[in-house]
Amino acid sequence: MISIIPFTDLGTFKNSWLDAHYHFSFAGYHDPARMGMGPLRVWNDDTIQPHGGFDTHSHREMEIVTYVRHGAITHLDSLGNRGLTRAGDVQVMSAGTGIEHSEINEDDEATTLFQIWIMPDRRGHDPYWKTRQFPKEPVSGRLPVLASGLGDEGALPIHQEATVLGGCLAAGADVSLDLGPGRGAYLVPTTGTIEINGVQAEARAGVQVTYEHSIVIRAIEDAEVVLVEVSLEARSLGAAP
Repeated sequence: MISIIPFTDLGTFKNSWLDAHYHFSFAGYHDPARMGMGPLRVWNDDTIQPHGGFDTHSHREMEIVTYVRHGAITHLDSLGNRGLTRAGDVQVMSAGTGIEHSEINEDDEATTLFQIWIMPDRRGHDPYWKTRQFPKEPVSGRLPVLASGLGDEGALPIHQEATVLGGCLAAGADVSLDLGPGRGAYLVPTTGTIEINGVQAEARAGVQVTYEHSIVIRAIEDAEVVLVEVSLEARSLGAAP
């Protein structure tokens, strides 16, 4: 089954520095039908204005993956980490037993990013933060794995039976993904229009995939895609956001 959630149907929040769109219930937005997908609990589409951002705050028991689409974000945390994640790159903050951090756009242009929260397989992991660059050239055949709890080589580690994939597709190119029994996927075309097994999705729409053995993603026009694959039966002991 493939379900499309148009960008205009997402939850919203806006203030002087943040324009956020919520794929699942989050903060003041609540929809009982949109509470996540397996251990995937949050997918926020954020635009952060210049010199704005999330001041120091704390998290526990959550795997937080940030994919920067445009601009850059500066990370600072209580473990002593400081780093800059630029467009096309990914950071993972495993909150574990507790971490404090801030995420600030220090540039003079807006930053756009996805915040993806995945509940861990158990409580009590040590917190950590890691980031890395990924190739930005168009791909075909298969999306690169950005973060994984399944031991994928070169991927940033997370504590869950899940993978986060992403990459650019040239118009007409396609990638495929096999989904095992009890597994599903949620994906968003960052830019461009795509088809998933023949079902069309516009830029920034949410696509929920369940009960499909495999999917083929085809770019109708130049596109960028981010995808999270999860076990719908995965054990999830993290705290709610």
